[in-house]
Amino acid sequence: MTDKTMGEIISTLRKEKGMTQKELAEKLNITDKAVSKWERDVACPDINTLPKLAEILGISLDELMNTKAKPILKNSKVQEIVNLVLKSVPVAAGVAVCVTSILNEIDIKSGFIMTGIGLACIGISMLNKDK
Repeated sequence: MTDKTMGEIISTLRKEKGMTQKELAEKLNITDKAVSKWERDVACPDINTLPKLAEILGISLDELMNTKAKPILKNSKVQEIVNLVLKSVPVAAGVAVCVTSILNEIDIKSGFIMTGIGLACIGISMLNKDK
């Protein structure tokens, strides 16, 4: 496995061949915006595009595919929000079950559904290693 992501490989080889993103895109019958997304590791080439892309870049399909995965930021805001939601939903569901039970406004089916949602969130939260 190489130390580069697929986007880094595409960008490097394209530049070595003296091609612009637009020129590469034209050879593949796609937009230059798609090539830009690949090179920034925001998106990946369509599986049907990979063989022609490897040919244009002068490498084998195996070399193109044998890349490093783009690291996912463990401390990203999205991850923080997901963790917060996974911890907040069970609390909210528990409060809702308690309050509606005290007010005699809950039916047993709704109580089980809210409890199940809360337990599912707790389970997912416990499986998440980035607590």
